[in-house]
Amino acid sequence: MGRWALDVAFVWKAVLTLGLVLLYYCFSIGITFYNKWLTKSFHFPLFMTMLHLAVIFLFSALSRALVQCSSHRARVVLSWADYLRRVAPTALATALDVGLSNWSFLYVTVSLYTMTKSSAVLFILIFSLIFKLEELGLLTPDSECDEPLTLKTPKLAATASPSSQRAALVLVVLLIAGGLFMFTYKSTQFNVEGFALVLGASFIGGIRWTLTQMLLQKAELGLQNPIDTMFHLQPLMFLGLFPLFAVFEGLHLSTSEKIFRFQDTGLLLRVLGSLFLGGILAFGLGFSEFLLVSRTSSLTLSIAGIFKEVCTLLLAAHLLGDQISLLNWLGFALCLSGISLHVALKALHSRGDGGPKPLKGMGSSPDLELLLRSSQQEEGDNEEEYFVAQGQQ
Repeated sequence: MGRWALDVAFVWKAVLTLGLVLLYYCFSIGITFYNKWLTKSFHFPLFMTMLHLAVIFLFSALSRALVQCSSHRARVVLSWADYLRRVAPTALATALDVGLSNWSFLYVTVSLYTMTKSSAVLFILIFSLIFKLEELGLLTPDSECDEPLTLKTPKLAATASPSSQRAALVLVVLLIAGGLFMFTYKSTQFNVEGFALVLGASFIGGIRWTLTQMLLQKAELGLQNPIDTMFHLQPLMFLGLFPLFAVFEGLHLSTSEKIFRFQDTGLLLRVLGSLFLGGILAFGLGFSEFLLVSRTSSLTLSIAGIFKEVCTLLLAAHLLGDQISLLNWLGFALCLSGISLHVALKALHSRGDGGPKPLKGMGSSPDLELLLRSSQQEEGDNEEEYFVAQGQQ
């Protein structure tokens, strides 16, 4: 009887994990293709991003209100001094990362975007070393732009020498950089402007995730809850992106018949509905990532992210007709090898430490467990592990 119960529990756990991975894939891959689809007919990606931020803020505020009513606990509200001094840099970097990523869809294919965005892990490593958040450890990446990165810094296994750690880090960098070069070399659908936008987004993404870690590790701010984090980030992200929108899209949007000078009410409603759908996908992506990690682990999310890259490129080639040569595929495989090595080393390092540990200063989050209707202590630990690096999209 006991063995049968264990088998049932294992099957249920496997089915639940598979379901959460598929849910994550739907939102993650869905928003990538959604952005490409919408920018084909709506050439205002910065305005689109700003509207998505407004929708995410609305859903975050509603979620905060529901949690507060259910738990009867007041939500954290930062002072203006802390808000502008500590949250603003993270919000600005996040806004530029997301804005430039969406902007690039005007010029690049989904396959080129996916591959180039995978280089974000290199910049995260660089800025983590600059800010002394990392010594020689490796970070666990998720290659989707709007997806999380577990910026934990576990001590390396005692058996690993400094020279082997440096060699592993250099190998990861060379594999990812070499793969990116091979994928873009003599690509028939290569666009310099779009590639520069995606690469710039990856560079800023390195700053974004580093600042996010520094922000959320400050326990006194009380932003460990992802709903509170998104709630506080969105307004400053909106304001940070507004000047860029005003310069590059403001005049054209004000004269566009799709929005401000509309003549067809039905067309206006369809456009606004499409934009609102993107905001729902963006919010759903963040929440599906959280569900996956809270029920499994950050390593599961990282591994799922690797296979998601493969699925995205295959779908781009099949549905959108993206032209990918043999050299491009080899470059993509090389890049995935670097990311896979990165994840494997992170897993080995964590195992050498006896498993992942909560970050210093991070407390439990019972109201977050209430939101998910979960009372398991191990899930609370996984929430801490994940949301050290959770931002928007």
